[in-house]
Amino acid sequence: MKLFVPLCSSILLIGIFVPRAQSDSPPLQDVCPMAPQGEGKLFMNGFLCKHPSTILASDFKTLLLNHAGDLNNMFRSSVNMVTATEFPGLNTLGLSMARTDIAPSGVVLPHSHPRASEMMFVHGGSVVVGFFDTKGRLFQKTLGQGEVFIFPRGLVHYVMNYGFGRATTFSVLNSQNPGVIGITHAMFTTDSDVVEGLMARMLKFGDMGLSDNSTAGLPWAF
Repeated sequence: MKLFVPLCSSILLIGIFVPRAQSDSPPLQDVCPMAPQGEGKLFMNGFLCKHPSTILASDFKTLLLNHAGDLNNMFRSSVNMVTATEFPGLNTLGLSMARTDIAPSGVVLPHSHPRASEMMFVHGGSVVVGFFDTKGRLFQKTLGQGEVFIFPRGLVHYVMNYGFGRATTFSVLNSQNPGVIGITHAMFTTDSDVVEGLMARMLKFGDMGLSDNSTAGLPWAF
């Protein structure tokens, strides 16, 4: 009996700490079925690393976010996502970056990142941002230059230009390959009338000035 309590305590501590130390890394792709035994092909869930002797300081620098994207489209917005595919220095660090430019009355349609949370910094202009949790609650804010907002992993979110000039934001995402799932893609449609209707509802939604956590008048409720 004297050994019973210390033994139980040891087992409990092992159960608490060992799973954390041996937890799986988050996936870097949508699916990855196990290859049949004996299959000779090698497939990496990520990228091979350079030999340490060949690493250069230039591997950790990029100019991919230093210019605005093309806003001449029906959304009047541009999102430039930079992952380890384009920026070798990001490999194995669990990070990616994005630049978003939005013209007046432009929008970034509702979408989600299944493998990452997103921290957005407003570099210039004014935007309305928001996301929905799994209970349907809306978390929406108007942001100005220098302000930061976080979109939790996997939750649907959107961005709208709320000013009279171009808005620019920069984001950091905590995955080497965040993935993007768009609402229109999930609906299996690219019909322009549907997209234009969605954009109109979003812009009207931003003008409503709803308070935080409101769920009234969802912009994509047809």
